[in-house]
Order: sequence, then C-alpha cells, then structure tokens
Amino acid sequence: MQNLHKLKQDICDIGRRIYNRQFAAANDGNITVRVSDNEVLCTPTLQCKGFLKPDDIALIDMTGKQLAGRKKRSSEALLHLEIYRQREDIRSVVHCHPPHATAFAIAREPIPQCILPEVEVFLGDVPITKYETPGGQQFADTILPFVHKTNVMILANHGTVSYGETVEQAYW
Repeated sequence: MQNLHKLKQDICDIGRRIYNRQFAAANDGNITVRVSDNEVLCTPTLQCKGFLKPDDIALIDMTGKQLAGRKKRSSEALLHLEIYRQREDIRSVVHCHPPHATAFAIAREPIPQCILPEVEVFLGDVPITKYETPGGQQFADTILPFVHKTNVMILANHGTVSYGETVEQAYW
C-alpha cells in the first residue's frame, strides 16, 4: 500500500503551487491521485487549494462515492475518474484555471504552437473540449475524443486539465 499521508502532503504541495502561481483563485481547481484500482484521493470542494492540509483530502471510489474524509469531495471528481477509467497509466489529475490558458478556453482558440516553443516541444497540440456545465458526467465525457492523444486539455469556457503518472507530472 502506498503511503497515503505522503501522497496527501504531495497534493497539498501542488495545491499551494497552483494557488501561488495564481492558477486558481478562491476555491477553484481540484487534484486527485489514484491509490488503488478502486480508490482515489481527492481535494475537497469549496476550499482554497493554497491552504490545504492532509486531513482535508477525501478518499473516494471509482464511482465518486466518498469513502473517507471530513470534507466533501470535489464537485468535479467525475472528470478525474473518467480520465482514470480511460487511461490505466495515469495516477494523478490536476484541474486549474491558469489565466492565459483560460483566456484561450473562453475564446475557444487553440494555443498556437508557433508562438510558444515550449508548447510545441513539451505539449504538442492542446485540444479544446466542447462546453458542458461542470460537475456531471456529461462534463466528464467531453474529454473522451482527446484523452488517449494528449495529457493536457483546455476545457471550453473553463480552464485546463492535465494528468500524468505522478501529481508532480500532472501539475507540469
């Protein structure tokens, strides 16, 4: 079994970085780490990610049911769970609202690779999902056309979601 306390601390660290970089205002954003085939650590809803403590992190199953934790799980957990269902190699998902990427999300314009070489070198094409109201399965399903082709997406009119083998990788 993985060290859950260490993983919760890692989630809190990434939450602080997201907040300090102004990638999430107020209680925006959410972070998850898959700890087993059926269990995922999940940040709470309605809480600033810059001030998370390990005890704030919930444990949920792959249906979204909360198994443990004193605070309610993120309202956007279904998005994360859909990524885990589609990609067995993924162990962490980060959703936030970086201002520049969110501007592209609102404009529904792709990030031009020719302007930022880092996009071309490290990310490749960054697709934009169709718009759905956040929180439900229809919102989660917007990632389906792209989830196997990339590890980062722009969520139309919303923000970004990125994922990787670790929470650090998902953040970057």
